[in-house]
Amino acid sequence: LTSGGDSQGMNSALRACVRMAIFHRARVFLIYEGYQGLVNGGDSIRETSWYGVSHIMGKGGTVIGTARCKEFRQREGRRQAALNLVKRQITNLVVIGGDGSLTGANLFREEWPELLQELANAGSISDHEQARCNHLNIVGLVGSIDNDMCGTDMTLGADSALHRITEAVDAISFTASSHQRSFVLEVMGRHCGYLALVSALACSADWCLIPESPPAEGWEEKMCAQLDQSRKCGNRMSLIIVAEGAVDRQGKPITSQYVKSVMEKIGHDTRITVLGHVQRGGTPSAYDRLMGCRVGAEAAIAVLEATKETEPVLVGLQGNRVVRSPLMECVRKTQSISTAMKAGNFKEAMQMRAGSFVRHWATYRRLSRFDKMPVVPDDKKLRFVVLHVGAPAAGVNTSTRAFLRLANFHGHYVYGVHEGFEGFANGQVDILDNNAVARWSVGGGSHLGTNRYVPTKDDLPRIAEQLQKHRINGLLVIGGFEAFQSLCVLEAARKDYPPLNIPMVNIAATISNNVPGTDHSMGCDTALNIIVEATDRLKQSAVASRKRVFVIETMGGHCGFLATMGGLAGGADAAYIFEEPFTIAHLQNDVRHLINKFEQGVWRGIILRNEKCSPHYTTDFIANLYSAEGGSLFTTRSNVLGHMQQGGLPSPYDRHLGVRFAKCSLDFLMEHGTIGPQEQCKSSETSVFRPPV
Repeated sequence: LTSGGDSQGMNSALRACVRMAIFHRARVFLIYEGYQGLVNGGDSIRETSWYGVSHIMGKGGTVIGTARCKEFRQREGRRQAALNLVKRQITNLVVIGGDGSLTGANLFREEWPELLQELANAGSISDHEQARCNHLNIVGLVGSIDNDMCGTDMTLGADSALHRITEAVDAISFTASSHQRSFVLEVMGRHCGYLALVSALACSADWCLIPESPPAEGWEEKMCAQLDQSRKCGNRMSLIIVAEGAVDRQGKPITSQYVKSVMEKIGHDTRITVLGHVQRGGTPSAYDRLMGCRVGAEAAIAVLEATKETEPVLVGLQGNRVVRSPLMECVRKTQSISTAMKAGNFKEAMQMRAGSFVRHWATYRRLSRFDKMPVVPDDKKLRFVVLHVGAPAAGVNTSTRAFLRLANFHGHYVYGVHEGFEGFANGQVDILDNNAVARWSVGGGSHLGTNRYVPTKDDLPRIAEQLQKHRINGLLVIGGFEAFQSLCVLEAARKDYPPLNIPMVNIAATISNNVPGTDHSMGCDTALNIIVEATDRLKQSAVASRKRVFVIETMGGHCGFLATMGGLAGGADAAYIFEEPFTIAHLQNDVRHLINKFEQGVWRGIILRNEKCSPHYTTDFIANLYSAEGGSLFTTRSNVLGHMQQGGLPSPYDRHLGVRFAKCSLDFLMEHGTIGPQEQCKSSETSVFRPPV
């Protein structure tokens, strides 16, 4: 059942949970309208099938509904709910909702033996039914756009809500710049500032107000001074993001209307945009679909493995791994944060948030401050150089801009290299200006220019000359596997070229996600969203045309990440990748699966193929084979997505990842960089950064 506020990704979790449970030979029921349906029983509790949850991954909200239920708060209501479950022999319950819904589920579980005894005493159930259903297993999944639950790094719907916010900011920025206006954007987050904070990082907001960290006295004057300084630097717009639960140190709400009135006092033409429930709407992002698939499948396994002695668990993500955590421990920690904020213990509340939340807030404060003077004297200023290498990937501009701002915050210089290592060897090196890169964070592609060129032996003396000429103390290369290879070449040449004895960092940025040392490369999330959007549209075409199968070719080289994850997030019937060899027999099995599917009345099929999965079984070959074998049941079309996967504006995840990578890279370079002659660097001082947890 789904309960509480709806969020994108619930349907993905629902589908995965149903199908994994059926795969393990369990009967699965859907409870419509949340706890209200549990109390009502009857047609509100229906058994489902494998194909009963088709066509729902791309839908927002929850297809089985959610509703508040006063009856379930009373013991009589919970007793009726228990009766409805016992009569259907249901002893395993997966609840998707917030902390209130999960608390109610745990109470239901604790009371279960007593409720059954009361039903038996009243003659509502037999002794056999009571013995057969003597305990209830509970597993929780968190559906909340606020990302406010302990025990998981992300909650279902949070990433999709960030998509709605960044889309709004991107649209607003054009009209704001045209009129030199300021905008106050109010986002959801009554008790948690996650949406406001991460969208502020992703969209380069000038000021951000969140519930966990009320501004100090006199914040209005500081904000106005910073906005004026920003305008003097050439920025034509200002953006202030306010969480709906933002308060001052005395607990008084800070409304978007109040922020507007403050800005109007200094002559800013200001407008307010309240996104409201728009943030809960729309189709789920690729991240939320993938997360829903992963936690939904794990929830089914967890509830089927549970016993009478098993503690209820919450299934979530921690460090990109699916984990099970004690349910009520997570609920109590979450509720204690709200209690601390109500009591005015904001510092304690901030510390109880995930460690990444505190680091994100510190990073944002560095990025947004204009009044901070350099913290190092002139003779201690370091010089770093940034270049882009490899195929285009969304987020490289965001990371470059963040690296520059953070380096300037500490008083260091940053140089930019145009056209990769080829441009580096040719001396295309300029110092980066903060004002010039101010709006790079929202741009796709590469403003510095990028290519796949890997430096040769002939280039090494010229690159060393440029490093020596500009007195460079650290090198940051943003790119994919070519960037990784290039740093290997430079590292091997250190003994012959002393200027190369500086710390070097490779920020992994490639849609192929094939760089060692990181779970996610910058750019792959944006590409996945493009694939999922294309898959959704092709599904609509297939359903409208009836009897249609699409074979979609994705990029990725010899890495099947995009095809695999795109297939999982898009609900594809099969995905062919280089890492998993396949034969004509595998293709024939997949054809038989599609024939069975069409005979069941599901009139569409989606096949994903990695561009280099096989030199023999090409996209056209597979499409022709499916057409021939499908006979009168279906026809087949092919679609090559091509370089559109490298384009578009970066997703919120990639923008945020770019900022996090930039911060980690700068910390590394400042720690290892020195002003004087460099000693022979160790190999450990050439790094590839992974996303910090």
